[in-house]
Amino acid sequence: MLIRTIDYKNNKIRIIDQTKLPLKLAYIDIATLKGLWQAIKSLQVRGAPALGAAAALGMYLGIKDSSSPDWVNFSRKLDAAAKYIGSSRPTARNLFWGIERIQAVARANREKPVSQIKKIILDEARGIMREDMLSCRKIGLYGARLLKKNNRVLTLCNAGILATIDYGTALGVIYTAQKQDKKIKVFASETRPLLQGARLSAWELHQQGVEVTLIADNTAATLMRQGLVDLVITGADRIVANGDAANKIGTFNLAVLARYHKIPFYIAAPQSTFDLKTKDRKGIKIEMRKGAEVTSILFKRNSAPQGARALNPAFDIVPHQLISGIITDQGVITAPYRVNIRKTLKCA
Repeated sequence: MLIRTIDYKNNKIRIIDQTKLPLKLAYIDIATLKGLWQAIKSLQVRGAPALGAAAALGMYLGIKDSSSPDWVNFSRKLDAAAKYIGSSRPTARNLFWGIERIQAVARANREKPVSQIKKIILDEARGIMREDMLSCRKIGLYGARLLKKNNRVLTLCNAGILATIDYGTALGVIYTAQKQDKKIKVFASETRPLLQGARLSAWELHQQGVEVTLIADNTAATLMRQGLVDLVITGADRIVANGDAANKIGTFNLAVLARYHKIPFYIAAPQSTFDLKTKDRKGIKIEMRKGAEVTSILFKRNSAPQGARALNPAFDIVPHQLISGIITDQGVITAPYRVNIRKTLKCA
């Protein structure tokens, strides 16, 4: 089944409404910046690379109807759109990377007519989508080399098609290995509180013909002790200069368990997810979300007493010492990360 998470058609951003899955595959068209902000905040669109594309397209939505005749006024409109989009989710690096890409290309063309700058911005946003499609396939090729036939892979949340344009990072590795006839089996952790593993990963893996078994999050340790997990692969929302990686809450748990059971733990992410201006995990801002996500089951049924307090960080951080390797579109990076990240990504 061919699935495309995000696109730009008829002057609107078209996304899969991920809050409707797995019961319904529904698309929504977004014509306003406010509509995009709400879609990002409510997780109708989510996943690091997809957020990069959404942010870039959102920058175009924010200025496409601008009547500013000159760069000074136009740039104010562009900066306002950047600030607004950036306020939606603070942890995902790709969101800000997409914004920065658009700001940079606009500044580089500031001497041109505003009408032409608008076209350049839209072309850049579309280019970001094309780049993601290519980079995810490269991640898949590099990562598939780590998998042997009949390997059993544990994953968390969703780092697949629904988190990118059309292929996936962690799950892109699985899809590539599947094409190589390696017959990979996947354990998908449900990923409380919003069940992205159950609703999204299990759904898309099933759609792609991959053998997937859904587990409760607290089943992972038992599977590892029983020798039923060969390696763990997850995505990432931000990777900093020393290799510390922020990802969906619960990823740190899996990394600790994997180390205890001597199971390789891999992160899969494109170059755009790296934040090399931040030295280590202390500089990563963790998004805190509403307690109602924890005290209810998908907001439809209370799972705690009325008035119960809840703590709901959206992400946790895996220290680089627990990561066996980072699978990127430039190759697999291993320790020492502070040196090899820059070397592999060809940073000055």
